[in-house]
Amino acid sequence: MSTLISHSAVWAALKTHHTYLAPIHLRELFALDSQRFERFSVKACGLLLDYSKNRLTADTLALLQQLAVEARLQDWIVRLFRGDKVNNTEQRAALHVALRNRSNRPIFVDGKDVMPDVNAVLAKMRQFSNSVRDGEWRGYTGKKIESVVNIGIGGSDLGPAMVTRALKAYHHPRLRSYFVSNVDSTHIGEILDELDPETTLFIIASKTFTTQETLLNARSARQWLIDKLGDDKAVAKHFVAVSTAREKVIEFGMDPTNMFEFWDWVGGRYSLWSAIGLPIVVMIGMDHFEEFLDGAHQLDQHFETAPFDKNLPVLMGLIGLWYSNFFGANTQAVFPYDYSLSLFPAHLQQLIMESLGKRVTRDGDRLDYSTCPIIWGAPGNNGQHAFYQLLHQGTHCVPADFLVAIESQYQLAGHQDAVLSNALAQTHALMMGRTPEETKQALASNESLPHRVFPGNQPTNTLVYQKLTPQILGTLIALYEHKVFVQGICWGINPFDQWGVELGKQVASTLLPALQSKDAETVEHDLSTDGLLKYIKAHR
Repeated sequence: MSTLISHSAVWAALKTHHTYLAPIHLRELFALDSQRFERFSVKACGLLLDYSKNRLTADTLALLQQLAVEARLQDWIVRLFRGDKVNNTEQRAALHVALRNRSNRPIFVDGKDVMPDVNAVLAKMRQFSNSVRDGEWRGYTGKKIESVVNIGIGGSDLGPAMVTRALKAYHHPRLRSYFVSNVDSTHIGEILDELDPETTLFIIASKTFTTQETLLNARSARQWLIDKLGDDKAVAKHFVAVSTAREKVIEFGMDPTNMFEFWDWVGGRYSLWSAIGLPIVVMIGMDHFEEFLDGAHQLDQHFETAPFDKNLPVLMGLIGLWYSNFFGANTQAVFPYDYSLSLFPAHLQQLIMESLGKRVTRDGDRLDYSTCPIIWGAPGNNGQHAFYQLLHQGTHCVPADFLVAIESQYQLAGHQDAVLSNALAQTHALMMGRTPEETKQALASNESLPHRVFPGNQPTNTLVYQKLTPQILGTLIALYEHKVFVQGICWGINPFDQWGVELGKQVASTLLPALQSKDAETVEHDLSTDGLLKYIKAHR
């Protein structure tokens, strides 16, 4: 049995330190140090991280960095970039860093340099995306492609959808983008209603070509196309695959030359840098996609080489751990004050909670401390008129990341000043609050005084960047990927497997035949599930 990090001397020291620091308000920490912003902010890779509005001191950071040392974080960083099998439960490497390795230095998996294969797929993506964008790729009736529909789920949907939405300002003017993931027929039905079959391209993203949700949607799209165009030969002109299941792709009716490969050393939620990013490439072009890869690669190099006290993912990871394990913060929020990033919190929900929602160590030992907080969030300005009430006057400690663009992708007079003023005002108000004395002075009376007081002391990080370009977006995503890695290593868990998604799928596979059968008898689950199943079948 491995020794849990919670049994270490540094963990005990952090608990003692928390007891001392917890009663101290952020106002006091700023009053004690006129250089606090300068001491607790870092610039790297086009980002400014201001973490001064956190409930910590230099002593806190020293102890947290010691925790990272005890967890052998630096050794694990070396192993990650070297291509070691850091995903121990599946005996795989986790080489999303190889997908954006712009230096092209050799990276080996089982003794083989993977970079030639990575580069070959990128070259194929360039050729294909150019042919669609330039109008050389024609549909079955000879018309240019105008609509691109990605059919996938999980990592084959959320990440590419988020990036494609975020970089809408870079889209080809002729092309429209759609993403289908849900098996509810409303999702694909509403999208198909908008499409012209003669000008639509479907990208089917499924490594094994067996994912239930993806194949159900793909078959529905295939039948729709054949019904509209009257010939199953049209499939080859309107469908391409991101997969490794060559025979299944051929059986579906696709040309295997239009099949794009990816590898088992890349997990789904880390795969948007691979051929899974094909819908991104078609929409923004390969040159911009390479800028996107460049941004991630710059952050990779920073993570690999920067000392812990200047290392963005390390700092954010350790600060998050500080709140989860010592302040009991069960949630952490992400607020982009950049509408282009409206899907970013949803992507982070999968990235973080699928990676860190674990209850045992890498060795299978039960943990005695919490790991992953619940991740949530929404575009900042909208949230101010919804859930910010809880942040300002609720009973929960909710650490939050504010993502702030200095310039918008769309310049309209007065808008960005309003965005910036709101972002800065909220982090200020969350930190400072408003005391009873200040409230009384502001109101000039005692009317409703308790209801108008703001306790403040809510911690925030603020990430500032000039403008959301492909490069900056790549940097932001890589930052959070490596933050996840830092926390996984410090908690002693494997952030690259996701066994928790399997059980529900297995149960669903037993319920599907029961739903499709006309027989009144059903397989036995529990009394509630069987009761629901019988009720639904009786009312169909």
